[in-house]
Amino acid sequence: LAAATKNFRQDCMLGEGGFGRVYKGRLESGQAVAVKQLDRNGLQGNREFLVEVLMLSLLHHTNLVNLIGYCADGDQRLLVYEFMPLGSLEDHLHDVPPEKEPLDWNTRMKIAAGAAKGLEHLHDKASPPVIYRDFKSSNILLGEGFHPKLSDFGLAKLGPVGDNTHVSTRVMGTYGYCAPEYAMTGQLTVKSDVYSFGVVFLELITGRKAIDNTKPQGEQNLVAWARPLFKDRRKFPKMADPMLQGRFPMRGLYQALAVAAMCLQEQATTRPHIGDVVTALSYLASQTYDPNAPTQHTRSNSSTPRARNVGGRNSEQLKWTWQDHRQAAQHRQEGREKPPGPLTGSAPLRTLKCGG
Repeated sequence: LAAATKNFRQDCMLGEGGFGRVYKGRLESGQAVAVKQLDRNGLQGNREFLVEVLMLSLLHHTNLVNLIGYCADGDQRLLVYEFMPLGSLEDHLHDVPPEKEPLDWNTRMKIAAGAAKGLEHLHDKASPPVIYRDFKSSNILLGEGFHPKLSDFGLAKLGPVGDNTHVSTRVMGTYGYCAPEYAMTGQLTVKSDVYSFGVVFLELITGRKAIDNTKPQGEQNLVAWARPLFKDRRKFPKMADPMLQGRFPMRGLYQALAVAAMCLQEQATTRPHIGDVVTALSYLASQTYDPNAPTQHTRSNSSTPRARNVGGRNSEQLKWTWQDHRQAAQHRQEGREKPPGPLTGSAPLRTLKCGG
């Protein structure tokens, strides 16, 4: 690995953080790799190293980064991943240099859908379920064509089994992305990941950071800034990333914000299941939009999702929308005929309503 990274030369370094440094390397086979060298005194210790090796050895999915190998020699701890040439989602959303083209609407929706599929694999396909616990834009790596993959599994935890509703653990993760119930009580569920996903999805829609201390007081926390805006759909167009320059479908923006708001419900039990989020975002990602056609900021018609009360507590209509879809999915699994539902059929999001 020293040879692959030219003895960990500075010009091979891709980035560094509390865990250590990441270098670009090339194996003898010619394969490009990313080598994470853990800082001996860093945030990611032996336990986190072992968790990441075990998790990525057992979990394989097109939206999870591939672990190629590892090194545990003396006090050296190295992880070798496939190289993701386009860097992290954070690199493409925040502090983008003027000469760099911002992500268009279609690409943002595809990244969100792919990242949600990665979470779905952890929550629904792994047994017992895996709670990622550190879902954030810097942990979503991008391959060719902006194909997203989740990385950094050092904080992942096995989810509750049997009659247990949660696992209790010390609070870890990143400020601005942690679900409120987890931050306050240490009680962790898969819905904690859904909340973190909502924060990242809101970053994709708005272009804002989860925490930005350069913003005025009251706007520094992304979720706190967005909550009052969720209650007034007339303000939805103002929430779109200015870098999009109005190049987004108005109806798609409303639908995307409705999904983000549902994921960010303060009560964990009212947040949607990640499988339903995947269905909604797969639909949004399939609706290609011509970026050269500026948005018409017209009043929405009856087919546009209403989100007047999505930030409040009275979301019974919203809850039933998701329950209808869950029922339809269960019917499909059991081989029964699929009943019509607001998230199924030819226009899955057409009747998506968020309270009121």
